[in-house]
Amino acid sequence: MARPPTENLEAYDFYLRAEQTARTGRRDGLREALTLYDRAEELDPAFAEAFAADASMTVYIWRESFNDIMQSAPARKRAYEKASRALQLDPDLSSPYAILGIMQVVDRRYEEAIASAERAVALGPGDAETQIARGYVQLFAGNHAEAAVAVETALRLDPNLSPINRQIAGLVFLIQGNTDKAIEALERARDEAPSVGDFRIDLAAAYARAGRLPDARAAVAEGLRSTSTAGSDSLSAYRLNGAQYRNPRDLALIIDALQQAGLPEWPFGFTGDEHNRLKGEEIASLVLGHTLQGQLEPGLQQAFLQIGSDGKAAFRSTTRLVTETVRVDGDLLCELSENMFGRPDCGPVYKRRDDGGGGYSFVNSSKVFHFTVVQ
Repeated sequence: MARPPTENLEAYDFYLRAEQTARTGRRDGLREALTLYDRAEELDPAFAEAFAADASMTVYIWRESFNDIMQSAPARKRAYEKASRALQLDPDLSSPYAILGIMQVVDRRYEEAIASAERAVALGPGDAETQIARGYVQLFAGNHAEAAVAVETALRLDPNLSPINRQIAGLVFLIQGNTDKAIEALERARDEAPSVGDFRIDLAAAYARAGRLPDARAAVAEGLRSTSTAGSDSLSAYRLNGAQYRNPRDLALIIDALQQAGLPEWPFGFTGDEHNRLKGEEIASLVLGHTLQGQLEPGLQQAFLQIGSDGKAAFRSTTRLVTETVRVDGDLLCELSENMFGRPDCGPVYKRRDDGGGGYSFVNSSKVFHFTVVQ
C-alpha cells in the first residue's frame, strides 16, 4: 500500500473526503470540499498535496464561473495562493504548473499557458490530472491533435477519470470531430454524475454533431432540469464562457450544435417581444444615474441595481453582491465586473407590456432581472 502523503492521518482523512466529495462536480459537493480542504490544511500546514488539490478544484470553480459557490475574484485568488503554497512546499509537484496553464489559457495568454502545461507534464508525465490540464490548454489554444494526445494519455494512465475530467476529454474529442469518443466520454460523465446538468448539455452537443437530434434535445431538457441552478444554462452563457477559444470556429461549432439541440438563447428560457425592446438611447436614459429594483429569476428573489451617472454600479440580491461598471453598447446593456473573467456581459432590455406599473426586463448570460426604476 502506498504511503499517505502526510503523517497526520486526521488531515489525510479530510483530504480523502474532500477528493471524493469534489469528484463529481456537484455544486453542493464543491462547497463542502472547500471546507474539507481547509480543515486538512489547518491540521497539516505542510500537506502539499492538499493545497494542490484544493487549487485544482478551486480553478475548476473559477473556470466554470460557478459564482454561486465562490465569486470569480476570490476564487482566482484562492487558486493562485493554494497552488503557490503547494509549490513552495514541494517544488517538484506538477499540478501547480498545470493550474497556472489553465488560468493563463482562460486569460488568452496562449503561449504562456502551453509552456506552463508542458512544464507540468515534464514534472509529472505519469499524472493523469496533469495530462488532462495539458489537453484543456491545447484545446483552447486551438491545437486539436496535441489536445487529443493528452486526453488519450490521461485515459490510459487512469481509466477511472473523474466526470469533471471526462467532460474535458469529451470536449476535446468533439472539437476534433470524433463524435463516437466524445459521446462515450460524456455519457460516462453523465452516468457517474447524473445530477450535474452541465455534463448533459455538453453531451447534447455531441449527440447533435452525430446527427442524433432527438437524443440531443432530450439531453438538453434533462440538463436544464438537473442542474443545481435549474434552467440557467443558455447559449449566451456558452458564448461568454467559451470566449477563450483561440479559433472562433471551435466555439461556433459548439454553439451551432447546442442550437440544434434546443438550448435557449437566454437563461431560464426567457424570450422577449422584439416590438417592446428598447433602443440604446432609451436604455441609457432609463438606467444611468438611477436605482433599479425588482426580482430575479428563478424564484423571483429581490434585487437592486444602483447605477451612477458615470456607470459605476452595485448589484445586490439575497445571494450576491457585485460591484461593476454598466454601459450601453449599441442596443445592449452591458455589465463589466471581475466575474466572467472581466468580459462584458451584455443583453437587451424590454418594456413589459403586461406590467401596468412601468416594468422592464433585462437579460444577459447571468441573469433575468425584472425591474422598475425607483430613483
